[in-house]
Amino acid sequence: MSSKIQSIRGMHDLLPEQSPLWQFFENTARTVIQSYGYNEIRMPIVESTDLFCRSIGEVTDIVEKEMYTFDDRNGDSLTLRPEGTASCVRAGIQHGLFHNQQQRLWYMGPMFRHERPQKGRYRQFHQIGVETFGMDGPDIDVELILMTARLWKQLGLKDVRLEINTLGSNEARAQYKTVLIDYFNQHKELLDEDSTRRLESNPLRILDSKNPAMQELIESAPKLMDGLDEESQQHFTQLQSQLTAAGIEYSVNTRLVRGLDYYCKTVFEWVTDQLGSQGTVCAGGRYDGLVKQLGGRMTPAAGFAMGIERLLALLQDQGFECDGSIDVYLALQGDLAQQKGMLFAETLRDTLPELSMQVNCSGGGFKSQIKKADKSGATLALILGEDEINQQTVTVKHLRKDIEQQTIKQSEVCSFINEYLNN
Repeated sequence: MSSKIQSIRGMHDLLPEQSPLWQFFENTARTVIQSYGYNEIRMPIVESTDLFCRSIGEVTDIVEKEMYTFDDRNGDSLTLRPEGTASCVRAGIQHGLFHNQQQRLWYMGPMFRHERPQKGRYRQFHQIGVETFGMDGPDIDVELILMTARLWKQLGLKDVRLEINTLGSNEARAQYKTVLIDYFNQHKELLDEDSTRRLESNPLRILDSKNPAMQELIESAPKLMDGLDEESQQHFTQLQSQLTAAGIEYSVNTRLVRGLDYYCKTVFEWVTDQLGSQGTVCAGGRYDGLVKQLGGRMTPAAGFAMGIERLLALLQDQGFECDGSIDVYLALQGDLAQQKGMLFAETLRDTLPELSMQVNCSGGGFKSQIKKADKSGATLALILGEDEINQQTVTVKHLRKDIEQQTIKQSEVCSFINEYLNN
């Protein structure tokens, strides 16, 4: 007997009872982001492997260990996108979106990384990303942070805190890498395997190590803040001043470096203590050199991405519930009602486009249909039988309140439903 085919580890089905929470989150995020004047862009899930090697950096965990990469029939190396920023930049260069223009863009969709699945972290996961191009001041960094703060407010999300840092200009960061390499080379015997591997190519990632044995060494490492150029210092000072003026609480975390090579100047994370080791729910910053790195002109850029699964897990841990029940169930009794019922339902939908309604299909007795109506979660059951058809009426059964069944004219049904559901 053949074995059952199941979903791939770390790639999950989204079942109907889970969908309402996802839809609520996606709709809320879309409304907030578009209220700031951002436009949606949609990129392919599959890209050239070279795109991510050149943007993320070849000596990163993502490129070295986590990408889903394969050769297609033409022998080209393709990769399921592990993040969205590189794809967005590639699309902007390809379609001429950046030349003498400012862009505010956002996207939503699945990303793929082959890593150990755990709470809030899966091999297929979903992100909402926001990217801006052509603006070099700290004000756009502040706008991105304000947007995320507004989203948490709209969602009712609690217990997330903002951490910020600066990585300085690309030049300052390059100089700091040299200083770090010298420092860690002097203490090479204390480095673990991952840190030794990163030492020459990506020493900033050593600062982000969670290895307890290395914490004292990391704490004593030279600070990037001590070597910042004047322009980067001014940018970070203005950022903090504007955040304070906007009433945003934050803390400066000098060990916040972000895992991708393309970041510079501002970096930020919204973090929580409620998801174990997967505490970051939204992260971003500036990446002024990435457009040029991928073949475009020098273009200032900043953005963020948030993991939908982690945010939903946090909402659920905080007791958030989202009801996906329908409003009305239409029960049809007899052949005449079956003939007229669908047209009646369409008329209701024409008049009340926001109405969520199920129509009973495949027959069944009255008791059976009322059971289906109750199971559907509907607030009201509308009953249409031969008598109602002949008298141009509808019987209304209240499923969630102790109110007697009543009969109303079909011409009054829409106003009745509208008033009932909005009170």
